[in-house]
Amino acid sequence: MAAFLAMASAVAGQENTSSDEQTDADLFRAVPPWLIDMPTAGTLSQGQYQIGARLCADGGALGFTDIGLSNRLQMGISFGGQDIISNQDPSWNPRIEFNIKFRPIDELEYFPAVTVGFCSQGQGLYNRDIKRYAFKSRGFYAVASRGFYFFQWTAGWHGGINYSRENDIDKEGDLNFFAGMDATFKHNLALLLEYDFALNDDRGNIPNMGPNDFGGKGRGYLNFSMKWLYTEDLQIEALLKDLAENRRGDATTITREVRITYTGAF
Repeated sequence: MAAFLAMASAVAGQENTSSDEQTDADLFRAVPPWLIDMPTAGTLSQGQYQIGARLCADGGALGFTDIGLSNRLQMGISFGGQDIISNQDPSWNPRIEFNIKFRPIDELEYFPAVTVGFCSQGQGLYNRDIKRYAFKSRGFYAVASRGFYFFQWTAGWHGGINYSRENDIDKEGDLNFFAGMDATFKHNLALLLEYDFALNDDRGNIPNMGPNDFGGKGRGYLNFSMKWLYTEDLQIEALLKDLAENRRGDATTITREVRITYTGAF
């Protein structure tokens, strides 16, 4: 009898360990690959894909797709333009943009997951004279993420550093920092918040081009999103960007956008 009880206890312990490991894995899979504009350390699982569209200011639209090539490696492309939803001729972005991210370090008990990557897709109007998006692309970046449970919520903290290549004309090639968080409530509503310090976009004065009203005022970009998880596969988001009204003369208030994302698997 004693041997039987010992064996049962050992099996129960193994089952609890397996359950805990599965819970931790599920928790990290719940981390979104992106917040509003900033990446997280989360990646799509192997064989997963996301396709979606982002509707933005001035009749703009951006289509994107991401694919999980492995549980650590994710790649994607995107393309869009302005005046697509309007009665004007569309003004397309100059090229298809790419992103790739790789997670070399998984989340441990006392250590966050770490991902490195590159993303050439900026947001908002593309200014051909200055050769940059209104909100600069992330460029090369590294980001750390830590997920946790809080009551019945899943949540995560994220922070990173990046170097944007959109600095040929404005000469603002500073290293930049960003941070954010996400929280999912009862599996169908999520809130996302992020702050981009915008150290590479805080002067608004472009050498040899005279006065201009393009760029940031030095307050950084504070963005917020409310995400409705309509089904396990379909997400609809209302994005409120630049809550600190950091944009210069090309914007008079906060930016309002809608993003729709579908997630599937091969």
